[in-house]
Amino acid sequence: MIRPVKFRMNEQTAVNNYYQDSSDTDKDANVKAQKEFDDFIEKLKFVGVNVIVIDDTLENDTPDSIFPNNWVSFHENGDVGLYPMFAANRRRERRPEILDIIENEGFEIKNIIDYTVAEEDDVFLEGTGSLVLDRVNKKAYCALSPRADEELLIEFCEDFEYTPVIFTAYQTVDDERLAIYHTNVMMGMGETFAVICLDCVDDKKERKNLVNHLKNDGKEIITITEDQVNNFAGNMLQVIGADEKRYLVMSSAAYNSLSKDQVSKIEKHCSILHSNLDTIERLGGGSARCMMAEIFLPKQ
Repeated sequence: MIRPVKFRMNEQTAVNNYYQDSSDTDKDANVKAQKEFDDFIEKLKFVGVNVIVIDDTLENDTPDSIFPNNWVSFHENGDVGLYPMFAANRRRERRPEILDIIENEGFEIKNIIDYTVAEEDDVFLEGTGSLVLDRVNKKAYCALSPRADEELLIEFCEDFEYTPVIFTAYQTVDDERLAIYHTNVMMGMGETFAVICLDCVDDKKERKNLVNHLKNDGKEIITITEDQVNNFAGNMLQVIGADEKRYLVMSSAAYNSLSKDQVSKIEKHCSILHSNLDTIERLGGGSARCMMAEIFLPKQ
């Protein structure tokens, strides 16, 4: 997880991230984001989640560095994926020394698969923002958008031996249906369940295919509404704490938007951990899941 030093509303991402409040010019945004980040880290560590915290650097001027899952992914076989980013100022988030720090923490990196040359052709695939990975069943769920290119998705699936599950997810913006910028805004994958907004998938065949894949893999489908997506209820990540206990991590806004029935369904599978991320969500247009680049690398 990357602790921000210049967090603010990123004008380069707001063009297709409709969850950002581009009218908000909070001068204390970075201070507030740091407080939310630190409180979040404290909660994760309290339940035994191993968190590697790396500070952002001032000279890079990277307002979205708090969302590292978009530029890197870590895999069980020792592979690391590096991804092409839509916003030019987000490309500076890719810092080689971060991989060195992770190796120094005892993880083994065997191979780096670098897709970033695609930026030269304005082709993008923003990591586990664009890709919701079912690592057990080796499936990559991807909602196509300006930040998720189909051909590059196929290339990823060939390289990492995943089966692509492709669809388009929409949100209503000023009475118009526009593509959701990241799959992980409307879908979160657990080991035995999936939280998903099926109402975002307008094409009936795509929706049916999506449901079939999840059901065939034995996932309980926990549906959420578009209004709950707007509260980042799809932006969740399952993590492991002390004694191998599982937690579904989300923001407090996401948690408060859930019904008692939805909470009950989730808690059949794992505990819930939530933290206030209001500033980060309002200005960054991302939430808890985006802030965590989960490490599946083997130990040295």
